[in-house]
Parts: sequence; C-alpha cells; structure tokens
Amino acid sequence: MSFASAPSRWADVGLATAGRGIATCGDFLAATTLTLALQSSGAGGRAVAGVLLAATLPLVVLAPLTGRLADRVDSRTLLIGAGLAQSVICLGLAYAGHPLLVICLVALLACGLAVTQPVLSALVPSMVRPADLPKATALNQTAGLLGVLAGPALAGFLVGGFGTRVPLQIGAVSYLALVLAGVLIRTRRGGTRRTAASVSGGTAPATGHAAPATEHAATAANWRLRRDPLLLAMVATLAGVIAAIGAINVIEVFYVRETLGASASVYGLVTGAWTLGVLCGAWIFARLARRFTDDGALVQCGLLLLAGCCLMVLVSVTVPVALLLVPIWLVGGLCNGGDNVFNNVVLARRVPEAARGRAFAAMGAAVQGAAMVGYLIGGLMLEVTEPRPLIVGCGVAGLLVLAVFVRPVRRAVRAERARCPQADTTTGPAGASGAGFATSAAAR
Repeated sequence: MSFASAPSRWADVGLATAGRGIATCGDFLAATTLTLALQSSGAGGRAVAGVLLAATLPLVVLAPLTGRLADRVDSRTLLIGAGLAQSVICLGLAYAGHPLLVICLVALLACGLAVTQPVLSALVPSMVRPADLPKATALNQTAGLLGVLAGPALAGFLVGGFGTRVPLQIGAVSYLALVLAGVLIRTRRGGTRRTAASVSGGTAPATGHAAPATEHAATAANWRLRRDPLLLAMVATLAGVIAAIGAINVIEVFYVRETLGASASVYGLVTGAWTLGVLCGAWIFARLARRFTDDGALVQCGLLLLAGCCLMVLVSVTVPVALLLVPIWLVGGLCNGGDNVFNNVVLARRVPEAARGRAFAAMGAAVQGAAMVGYLIGGLMLEVTEPRPLIVGCGVAGLLVLAVFVRPVRRAVRAERARCPQADTTTGPAGASGAGFATSAAAR
C-alpha cells in the first residue's frame, strides 16, 4: 500500500486540486445550465432525468476500462488528452440545439470525467506520506467542492443574464485546467510506474512509509473489491443509500422553482448550500479521520453521517420558502463531507497502490450506478405526483436502507477485528495505519 516515501509534495497536491476544482466547476456549470434550460422550456422530469442519466451512464459502464487505464497509462497523458477532449465537447454543447445531440454530447463529456476521476483520486495518495493522507484528501475534496459550489451558483446568474451559450463556453475553458495540471504535476503513476508510487525523475518506489501488510491485503494483480468484506460493505451501504435518495437530484429543481416559487438565482444558492456544507465537513472530519487507527470504526461512523443526510432530506419538506433550505442543506452537506473523507481514507489505506485506479473507479461506478436508479425513479415519479411527497419518500427510503445494512457492516467489522485483534478500535497517533484501510457526494 505505497505512499510517497519522500516528504509530501504539497505543490503537486495543489496543482491536482486546483485542476480538479476548476474542471468540476465546469462540470456543474454545464449541468446546471442544461437543467435550467430544460425546466424553463417546459420539459418534464423525464427530460431532466435523461440528461442526468447521460452524464452518469459512462461513469458506470466504462469503470472497468477507465480504472485499468488509470493504473496502466501515464497519468500525464490521460489528464492532457481527456482535458482537451472535454473542452472541445463542452464547446460543442454551447452550439447544440437538438435535444438528442445535447444528450449525446453530455454522454461524451462524461466519458472524459470517467477517465480523470480515477486518475486524480489514485494520484493524490502517491504525493503524500500516510500521516498527510487525510489532509490531502480534504484538500482534494475541497477543490472539487468549491467547483461544485461555484458551478450551480454561477450558472444561475449567467443563465439569467446571458442565456445558455455563455456559461457553456466558460465551461469549455475550465477543462483546460486539467491539461495544465497534467503538464505541471511532477508526481506520476501508470505506464511503467504502475508497479509502485513513483515520481518523475526516477524516484525509487515508496517503501519507508508504506502501510503494514495485513491478511486482507491483496497484491495489485489479484485485487478485487469483493475480496475485502469491510470495503465491500462500505461501498454497498453507500450505493444503497444513494439509490434510495438519489431522486432528490431530479426533484430538487422542480421543488425549489415550482413548489416554492424560487428564481434561478435562488436555486443556485440552495444547491450550493449543500456543497458548502460538504466542504466544511471535509475539514472537520479530516482531523478525526487521521486519529482513527481502525477502519471499522470509520465505516461505522460513516453510517451515522449517512443517516444525518437522510434526516436533512426529510426535514427539507417542512420549509415554506426556498431560502430556509439553505441551513438544512448545510447540515446535510456537513454529514455528506465527513462520510466522503472517511470513505476515501479507508479505500486508499486498504488497496495496493498499483490497483487504486481500479478501486476508485469501482467505487465510483457503484455510486454512479446507484444514482442512476435514483434519477430513473425521480423522473418517472414526477410524472404522477408532486415533488414534496417524493422527497418524504426519499428520506424514509434512505433510513430504511441504512437499517438493512447495519447488520452486514457490523458483521464485517467483527470479522476484521477477529483477523487483526491488535488493531485499536478508537484512536491512535495521527496518521497511523490500522489493520487495514467515498461524488459525487453521498446524497447529492
């Protein structure tokens, strides 16, 4: 489970997070622009769900391929190539008129995201020592969240003032940040570097700060998610909750704009509130994550945070005006951000370095596949009922899914501790590795 053996390369972390943040802003700028355009043109829930599905399906279908690409092809080549392709595709979206063409271009744009997500996620742990992993994860997540926060808000104001073409043109420029990051980042993996966490210039493989080998540790060649019961339980729980409450992504624009009568600008503000909460949660819980030496404890804490997300979805149906959703979404996002940090730290600790691209792609595919289920449910149900009762159903379904998964998670944790009885179940020295080792956001 290699990490950087030399001092952490924070300059590389900064370049990677900046590239991710700017490109993510472009992702959500384009997505929110298209969602507002569809809603304003009178399109129903099925049309919004169709665009969301087009933006999600490639992340699921291509995960086995893109995960292997991230592990076997030079990260610099992938970032530069995918960034250029996404820039051209987004520029095409600015001039596309036919709905079918728009959906096809959105799907192609998501193909680029399917490549860059596992590349960046697997690259960051190779830049830092184990003790710095939670901080680096929080930084990486913060950059993405700032992009998620800025994208919808910027789209709301730009669409209101300039229409849909200008925000999509700005989105096309944002993807060039990935190209610049690919050129400047010194840490590289994939290609001839896939056997260890290497950096440019011939730095030796990381060994001095590698996490200790354990019974559950697999070699990169035969690593499979299903062979790690604790990791499998964590991903399955996350995917189950997202499938249950994922419809909120389709329902939200109709709930805020039609049920509560808010403007496009207020919709952008409400959407950004959850993301701001995720950002705060990432830093708050990163401090906690680096003190835990037991992965099972992190996974169980994640269950409580997911429950907090579901409860905030339920509470949101009680508001009379859209602005009151802001504090509710902030709390939900706080829980969401903490769960994301826990999931990413657990995954990075438990997976061999040379297989991390596949691991992050597998988790991403599970999450995005579950989100697709939510999109389909939301799009279909909006045709027959109002947004408010659907939101109630999402919140209740999420809590029920958590209740179902509590026992399998606890069983996996007990089995983990039985194999590694020396693991501390509470806290330990900052950055210590336990017996072993999560965006899209969990609820968004």
